Amino acid sequence: MTVLEVIQRSTEYLQRHGVESPRLQIELLLAHVLKLPRLQLYLNHDRGLAEPEVTALRALVQRRARHEPLQHLVGSTSFYGLEIAVSPAALIPRPETETLVELALAALARRGPSPTVLDFGTGTGCIAIALAKESPAAAIHALDLSETALALARRNAATHQLTERIRFHLGDGFAGLPPELRFDLIVSNPPYIPAAEIATLQPEVRDFDPRLALDGGADGLDFYRCLATDAAAWLAAGGGLFAEFGDGQAEAIKQLFNAAGWEKTAIHADLTGRPRVVEAWRTA
Repeated sequence: MTVLEVIQRSTEYLQRHGVESPRLQIELLLAHVLKLPRLQLYLNHDRGLAEPEVTALRALVQRRARHEPLQHLVGSTSFYGLEIAVSPAALIPRPETETLVELALAALARRGPSPTVLDFGTGTGCIAIALAKESPAAAIHALDLSETALALARRNAATHQLTERIRFHLGDGFAGLPPELRFDLIVSNPPYIPAAEIATLQPEVRDFDPRLALDGGADGLDFYRCLATDAAAWLAAGGGLFAEFGDGQAEAIKQLFNAAGWEKTAIHADLTGRPRVVEAWRTA
């Protein structure tokens, strides 16, 4: 069976199983198995696959047909130009979260020579790692409730030679931090899906992302209430916060921060134009 035949047959198979962008999906899986750049597939379209390659690809295609995420099958995803290992232990990084990183980096550039940052709910560690790479003078802390997520984040930090740059903390919210710490900036991509809506999500998310990383309580705002009421006590003077949120939540979240006494609150859109990140500061 040639590369082109595999692509054609597998595309039809994934399409029958309701997988979005089936041709792209099989091209990425085949490139992974053959250890080739995807664009090289069509320069090798007459190449025959060896039996071990066919067997490995068939197993991956069958798993993808059951809606297991592509990122889990290949073991990693790209985030802010960095390859980040993924697993069922943590939310798969999304492109829209890069907006959060951009905003945080711009704020850090205004905070002096050696700012201190907390990534609240670090998951894979992607945000903390991107900030550490792009802001080499910053002291980065990363907090998560899940031991397995922190193990994954530590592995990603080691891959990017950032083990000495990021200090990881295990705990439930701010209670997991040493009491003496104070931050110039807190960044977070917390769970924000209303609990009742999780069952309606795409199976790739509903069945394979950890519920801890999705469930934001009855209205999706539980973690924003925590951040609005508790985060200020962990900020240095004039410190601020950036947090990602979901569709339709912008006004309610801005009101939460305003009611809790935060100043200079603002809402920022992602690259698709959707409101995506709340910004808030404390002057005292």
